Amino acid sequence: MTQFTFEKTPNPISQERRQALLQDPKFGRVFTDHMAVIRYNDEKGWHDAKVTPRQPLPIDPASTVLHYGQEIFEGLKAYRGKDGHPLLFRPQANAARFAASARRLAMAELPENLFLGAIEALLKLDHEWIPSGEGQSLYLRPFMIANEVFLGVKPATEYLFVLLACPVGAYFGSGCVPVWVTETYSRAAPGGTGEAKCGGNYAASLVAQMEAKEKGCEQVLFLDAVEKRYIDEMGGMNVMFVRRDGTVVTPPLSGTILRGITRDSLLKLGRHLGISMVEEKLSIDDVFAQAQSGEITEAFACGTAAVISPIGVLKRPSAIAQFGDGKNPGPVTLRLREALTTLQRGQSEDPFGWRYSVTL
Repeated sequence: MTQFTFEKTPNPISQERRQALLQDPKFGRVFTDHMAVIRYNDEKGWHDAKVTPRQPLPIDPASTVLHYGQEIFEGLKAYRGKDGHPLLFRPQANAARFAASARRLAMAELPENLFLGAIEALLKLDHEWIPSGEGQSLYLRPFMIANEVFLGVKPATEYLFVLLACPVGAYFGSGCVPVWVTETYSRAAPGGTGEAKCGGNYAASLVAQMEAKEKGCEQVLFLDAVEKRYIDEMGGMNVMFVRRDGTVVTPPLSGTILRGITRDSLLKLGRHLGISMVEEKLSIDDVFAQAQSGEITEAFACGTAAVISPIGVLKRPSAIAQFGDGKNPGPVTLRLREALTTLQRGQSEDPFGWRYSVTL
C-alpha cells in the first residue's frame, strides 16, 4: 500500500453515538471521523498523502475550481465481509474511470495505486463505521478539485484529491419510483462531458430534476440532445428495460452516457446467469408503445448509490407508461438485484474476481 501518514482526530465520535447514527443513516448526511488527502503540483507530482480528521478545506477564493469548474468525483461502497474486513466491489474500475474523467477535464491523473491506497488508509482508521444492516454500506466519495490560485482559462497546475466516507442505507425506498421524461432539457451532447463524472454534469441536471418533482416524480430521464428521440440516461443513473421474453435492453455507450460500473457489472452478470443482455438504441416512443402493448414489462435504474431501483411509471407531457402493476418490481429486476447485491457483499461466489478485500 502507498505510504500515508496518519493524523488521528483528537475528538472521535463515541462508540455509543456512532452506533446510534448507524441505526438509520440518511444518505450523504452522516460522515466518518477522518478523510484522506493527497496533493499535486506540476513540480512535485502527487505528494503529501495523509489521513486527517475530517474538517473544512482551506481554499483561496481565486482557486480555479471556483471559476472554471475543474472538478471530478467517484462513488463506491465498502461492505463488512464475513471475516470482518472491509470488502470493496471493483474499485479498480472506479480508479480507471476517475483517471478517464481527469483526462477529459484536462486534470492530473491519479494513479490506481494512490486511489486504492487512499481507500485502504481511510478504512484502516474508520472501518468501524461500516454498518451491517440490511441494505447498508459505507459510501466512499473520492473527489478532486483544481486549487491553483489563478484567474485564467487554462488547465490548473495544482490539484487536491480528497476521500470522504459516510454510512448509508437505501438510496430509494423498497417500492418502484416514478420517473419524468424531460423534453425540455438535455444532459449531454456528442463531444461533451457526458462520459466524465464531473460536478458540472450533475449541476446541469438539477433543473430537470426540479421539473420532475413538480410532475410528482422522483427522478428524471433524459433523451439524446440531437434528435430528442432516443433514451440517454437518468439524472444520476443508467437505465434498463425488460422485454416480455426476459431480454434486458439498455442504451449503448455513445459518448454521452456515463460508463456506469453497475451497468457494466449487470451486463456481465446477467449473461453469466443466462439472461439475454442487449445494448441497443431505444426510442422513447417505442418504449411507451411497448409498455402499453406489454412487450416491455419492467424497467429499472442502476448505479452505485441506488444499485437497482425499479421504475413503476414513466411520465411525459403526452402520456404515461406503466411497467407491471406500477408498484412492485418485476421478477427479472429482483433476480438481478439479488445476484448483484449478494456478490457485492461476499454472500455468493465471485466468478469474475470483482471483490477486493482490505486487510486491516
